[in-house]
Amino acid sequence: MGKVVEIRWHGRGGQGAKTASLLLADAAFNTGKYIQGFPEYGPERMGAPITAYNRISDERLSIHSNIYQPDYVVVVDDTLIEAVDVTAGLKESGAIIINTTKSPEEVTPLLKGYKGKVCTIDAKTISVDCLGKYFPNTPMLAAIVKVSGIMDAKEFVADMEESFKHKFASKPEVIDGNMKAIERSLLEVKGI
Repeated sequence: MGKVVEIRWHGRGGQGAKTASLLLADAAFNTGKYIQGFPEYGPERMGAPITAYNRISDERLSIHSNIYQPDYVVVVDDTLIEAVDVTAGLKESGAIIINTTKSPEEVTPLLKGYKGKVCTIDAKTISVDCLGKYFPNTPMLAAIVKVSGIMDAKEFVADMEESFKHKFASKPEVIDGNMKAIERSLLEVKGI
């Protein structure tokens, strides 16, 4: 099997981590990649910790399990750093991307000795500025694309615009805000 990129998402119910992982899978599929995108549920309630996963490859995927040694970890809610071992199994050749107002240097000491790349993005400010509400999944989706390089940023932006036109056909007013959030997020990831 060729190069497989594995991503683990940590979020809380209602923050859109599962949706972001599925949108990433769709975007990667549309660029010709083989993909998997799936959640793992615990207590299914608003605010409870959830985990979602992506596998992205140039060749057909024959693995069908959870991801125990991800290349990348996306932390949609920085309060999970204390509640969950977000760096468990994370390859030091990869990176962790955290939604926080803190810099990578401020967050690194909280990551249980993780020695890989640490990236941060203020997804809350971006989503509130661009969408008028706190929806961290759109900025975090752009951040993982930027940090991982799993697809060309221009292709990603074009694919997301088409996806949003379809998804929000009955609410076209939200398309522009989501696109602004994506474009701004691609520029504001720290630690790359």
